[in-house]
Amino acid sequence: MTKPKKEKMAPIIKLHKTEVKMTKGSEKDFKGLPKEIKDSFQVWVKNISEIGVAETGKIKGYNHEHLKGKRKGQRSARLNKSYRVIFTVKNGEVQIVTVEEINNHKY
Repeated sequence: MTKPKKEKMAPIIKLHKTEVKMTKGSEKDFKGLPKEIKDSFQVWVKNISEIGVAETGKIKGYNHEHLKGKRKGQRSARLNKSYRVIFTVKNGEVQIVTVEEINNHKY
């Protein structure tokens, strides 16, 4: 008696789908930013769209973090030493990242 052959299964590939949206307030913030911050923000958006929030958060320099207090439920990422992007994440079949604010972080 012969054993049935095991079928080779294709590896499971998790397709990444992330959409980045901006609130009206963040669009207004964006217009007033210095060019180098606009460029950094656009690179961050590209990374979020292509590799997702979790992987982008691993990139040195962005320092993704969950916020506390009145900003509970929001996250931030560094665009440079001073500027931050504040965003929320909604998970589902398509992950939605909503940019709430881009600001010059005060220390």
